[in-house]
Amino acid sequence: MIEDAFRDGWGWWVVVLAVGVPVLLVVLTELINGLRRRNSPVAGPLRLLRNAVIPVGALFALLAFAIQSPADQVWTRVVATVFGFLVILLLLSSFNVALFANAAEDSWRKRIPTIFVEIARLVLVALGLALLFSWVWDADVGGLFTALGVGSIVIGLALQNAVGGVISGLLLLFEQPFKIGDYLDAAGVRGRVVEVNWRAVHIDTGSGIQIVPNSSLSGASFTNLSEPDGPYAAEASVKFATDDPPHEVIALLIEVAEALPMRVHGESVNASYSGAGAYGVSIPVAGPADAGRALSTYLSWLWYAARRHGFALDGDATDPIAEPGRLAEALSAIAGTLHLHDDDLEAMLQGSHLERFGVGEIVLPSGVVPDEVRVVVSGRAVLALEIDGGRVEFATAERGDIIGQTALTRERTQAVTVAGEILTVVVLPLATVDELIRTRPRLAAEIGESLELKRKLAGEMLANLEGARGSISRG
Repeated sequence: MIEDAFRDGWGWWVVVLAVGVPVLLVVLTELINGLRRRNSPVAGPLRLLRNAVIPVGALFALLAFAIQSPADQVWTRVVATVFGFLVILLLLSSFNVALFANAAEDSWRKRIPTIFVEIARLVLVALGLALLFSWVWDADVGGLFTALGVGSIVIGLALQNAVGGVISGLLLLFEQPFKIGDYLDAAGVRGRVVEVNWRAVHIDTGSGIQIVPNSSLSGASFTNLSEPDGPYAAEASVKFATDDPPHEVIALLIEVAEALPMRVHGESVNASYSGAGAYGVSIPVAGPADAGRALSTYLSWLWYAARRHGFALDGDATDPIAEPGRLAEALSAIAGTLHLHDDDLEAMLQGSHLERFGVGEIVLPSGVVPDEVRVVVSGRAVLALEIDGGRVEFATAERGDIIGQTALTRERTQAVTVAGEILTVVVLPLATVDELIRTRPRLAAEIGESLELKRKLAGEMLANLEGARGSISRG
């Protein structure tokens, strides 16, 4: 009987299934464990092969070749159908891993939306099942395909507008002309992209979320303000009086723009004159996200700077602090600091004047020898060391404090002085302060003590920074 079994062939199938399947499962298990430790995507299809395809395939081989059940028997057909379905899933899973798992970030395979892949997989599974039922169960699937085709046409005509929007969205997702976080100028809508879906793009305009249909974007041109990478030009248009000298105005426009903390260092600020008192300024910033803040700060600083230089921004050169009596009040407020007497005020009025600075403006840069001395009337200034492209504060100057004391010693400033609040100062000519010091020894001593204290604070700050750097490098 055993000889008959091997002569008929089914005995060999039993031996192969009994010995080969367990060995194959053990080999696959070891291979899968190794791939999982390396986080390889190939482990997924192999698990499907080990856990489902091989056991069901072995059962099908046992029924069809070992037991030799008739091909038209229900159980044989059921097992064949399940086995065929699992083989289809295995092929699709392997294809997905081979094509998309290790795709480069900038490749077309990575840009394909997941919905496209899922739809293609669903279509292939449906086609595979149709062919499988046709082969195994002798089913007539031609009528089914015809019905599906006609139904698709009817549904497509009924929903063409909605489907068109979805297709437009899918095409945008595939092409990826922009991404979340980019700034767009589209159909009069300007802002940051916060969401992209099949139907529409959501743009944060700063005053709300504007929803732009994908069909509108795909059918019209728009500008991606965040591309290409590199500095973005924040542009402003300003007007001065036609009496203001153009070259001096352009120099002021560039000077104020170059002091902006949002400006990209290493890039040039451009300013141009277009006639009739109109000027254009282009400021390089990191991106559109910084443009609004940079322009707001720039225009506010320009207001103060224009009045300090006597220029008529927007045709208006009036300045509240230039009103009669304001300088006399300011000198009276700081008389104690300068040890002024009543008979000194009239003489001080001749050469001094008031200036105001906006929050964040540089009052006195570092590395220069001042030719004037300023005394704080109101507000607060911050003294900071410029280190590695940043500023480290170490002292403040408030009402009655002197800014630019190194003018008296003819030394370069070690720190930069910045307006921490809206700052009003009295500007005194150097000759006037020299005369005050000559006749008031106590004032000279106080200025010397203040200058020495600031040097000490700056030295201590530098020492602390060096110590912190040493600790980080040792760590």
